[in-house]
Amino acid sequence: MTNSELVRKIQSEFLRETAMPELKTWMEIEVSQILREWWKERTQKFKWIIIKTGWKSPLEKTITVRRKVWAFWVEKVFAINSPTIGDIEILRTFKTRRKHIGYIRTAIWKKAKLKEIKK
Repeated sequence: MTNSELVRKIQSEFLRETAMPELKTWMEIEVSQILREWWKERTQKFKWIIIKTGWKSPLEKTITVRRKVWAFWVEKVFAINSPTIGDIEILRTFKTRRKHIGYIRTAIWKKAKLKEIKK
């Protein structure tokens, strides 16, 4: 048994049982995150646009998302297999040619020509 097979076997115990949708850049998603505050637990939903996806193994899947809150741009990295992530729903999908769209940080959103892919 090689090292990579051994790592996959160990990580398979910690993977999420429910199937997650295939996430790509320029998707507008709604993430349900479970927040624990002292003795209470609640679910909060966030609307984001994915600007980066990446992983080395199935357990390390992450997405970097971005949105505007008041006058500031906020970025957040979500680990897909984290127990705090409840559900991910895809709202809209846009056409893109790149896997990582970090250039959007410096570009003005009006200059980014978005073509929505209809379902």
